[in-house]
Amino acid sequence: MEPIDGNALAGRLADQIGWDATSARARCLHCAAIDEIARAVVYATRMGEVARCGHCDGVLAVFVEAADGRSWFSMTGVAAVERPSSIIGP
Repeated sequence: MEPIDGNALAGRLADQIGWDATSARARCLHCAAIDEIARAVVYATRMGEVARCGHCDGVLAVFVEAADGRSWFSMTGVAAVERPSSIIGP
């Protein structure tokens, strides 16, 4: 399976949390590296995506799509997310 970058998560993140978080910086729970979500290594299948840290390969997030349209996501490998000031507003 060929990995893609975290930009592939833009739509998923917007659907789940209400904004495109790919430009947000996240801290990996496994190695404490801080990087933009767009730099995560993503593995995609028909069932969903797994986002891994580009520094340590730890799992950052999992997105699952059911055949009936239901979806789940977890970000258990993310210790913190810093929202870009351009998203926060005035």
